[in-house]
Amino acid sequence: MKNQTNNIITVNARIKAPIDKVWGFFTGPEHIVGWNNASDDWHTPRAENDLKVGGRFLSRMEARDGSVGFDFSGTYTKVEPLSDISYTLDDDRLVQVSFVAEGTETVVTTTFEAEETNSKELQQTGWQAILDNFKKYSETAVNKSSIHFEITINETPEKVFKTMLDAKHYASWTAVFNPHSGFEGSWEKGSRIRFLGEDKDGRIHGMVSRIKENIPGRFVSIEHLGVIQDGVEIFSGPIVDEFAGSLENYTFNGGNGQTSLSVDMVSMQNLSPEFLSYFEKTWPQALEKLKTICEAE
Repeated sequence: MKNQTNNIITVNARIKAPIDKVWGFFTGPEHIVGWNNASDDWHTPRAENDLKVGGRFLSRMEARDGSVGFDFSGTYTKVEPLSDISYTLDDDRLVQVSFVAEGTETVVTTTFEAEETNSKELQQTGWQAILDNFKKYSETAVNKSSIHFEITINETPEKVFKTMLDAKHYASWTAVFNPHSGFEGSWEKGSRIRFLGEDKDGRIHGMVSRIKENIPGRFVSIEHLGVIQDGVEIFSGPIVDEFAGSLENYTFNGGNGQTSLSVDMVSMQNLSPEFLSYFEKTWPQALEKLKTICEAE
């Protein structure tokens, strides 16, 4: 830390989870969106993280009512896996984070340089609240399932984004999941949307969801609320418990005419092994089909 000692603030938390899990929850973009807020009226709809020295990170932090938001971003200066992270924020303040294993628990300590706009007390309270939220997330996420898939497509993020969500193309690339796949509703942020398919007897099944975030060409987050069985929306019961509250996040990172598309299915608390196996088989096939469609357009 380059500033005087009286400008330094430290917060910490003892987390009932092993250090490898805690490290993954702290650094994985699919997890950062789940814990990076100090209060329930704020959230992080999108996160990017290039975890290496010289790599950049960005968390888009917004009020849930959309009234205000900002990018929390910077550059890594030190990355020692399962041990230490240091980075410089874009306003030149320095931050250090340490991870110390103590048996089956992990102590996370964050030390940072205070900014001059808000009081030290307010800053300490805010950073501690975020770390406390991380503790809560980590201790419950140990028992949650998350799945990650990614693919590189030789088109720009804007092109991939537009193609992926187009109704005709959506039905084509998601046919891997169901030959009659489609959606009803809007992709606009906050909109209700239904993802539909048919079983062999022609009965309608699917998901009831809402668009939690939509940043064109960069990020889409879908929050699943319930299921559709035989055309009826259902919001309680064992099969609903497998998906309700889970997120399906799409992140588009571009460069040199290419797009790295990541798909993260997050916080599926009770997802059965059968569904996990199904998604691990079908998602790569669906993304390959999307890649073919995008590159052929």
